[in-house]
Amino acid sequence: MDIEPIDAAPVRPFRRTVLRQRWEDLVFLHWPVQPAAVAPLLPAGTRPDTLDGVSYVGLIGFRMVGVGLGRGPGVPYLGSFWETNVRLYSVDDLGRRAVVFRSLDASRLIPVLVARASLRLPYMWSAMRLERDGDRLRYHCRRRWPGPAGTTSRIEVRVGEPIADPSPLEHFLTARWGLHTRLFGRTRHLPNWHPRWPLHRAELLSLSDELITVGGLAPPVGPPASVLYSPSVPVRFGPLS
Repeated sequence: MDIEPIDAAPVRPFRRTVLRQRWEDLVFLHWPVQPAAVAPLLPAGTRPDTLDGVSYVGLIGFRMVGVGLGRGPGVPYLGSFWETNVRLYSVDDLGRRAVVFRSLDASRLIPVLVARASLRLPYMWSAMRLERDGDRLRYHCRRRWPGPAGTTSRIEVRVGEPIADPSPLEHFLTARWGLHTRLFGRTRHLPNWHPRWPLHRAELLSLSDELITVGGLAPPVGPPASVLYSPSVPVRFGPLS
């Protein structure tokens, strides 16, 4: 089986766009994890994706903007919200690299309900906000439903210089062109596409997070192996396969 290459901006792997959106003010925190520790958390037919024998757990905060169906306009109000997700890295039997979400906290209840019902994704309704002070960003998340209610995550970073040539690890963690989810008894793949990430170095100033552990993962040990920021990318999703 050939595994698809880690590509910073591949040719879009689908002809029809079923969903589009924009991701803004993204912060990426990642810690190494042994593949055997996360393998039981992945859908059937997938296994941990690795770089030099190591897999990763990611904590990502950002703003979702202008979610819309196909070529239509973004949905007013409900189509824009804050999100924080905990994710793992997977590869399936067809060699498709993707992410697997352990949780996706979002600040709009209706999108949470729709995503939980239609894609069986572990979306949670949370109170969220971003505070900006020059090059310092503070991401706040407090879970409301379905729980554990009161679970929190607070991330503060200082955004640094643009990255002209991302490292293999930085590509591995961010250049992901699909997600795997378990849907009605089958493992499905939902492809996505966006231009190459405009990445920046970032410094983690403070972190207080409970999302990773309530997602069934061991508490991260030590500082993140990678801290990155991206201002924005437009994103398209293709049909499920």
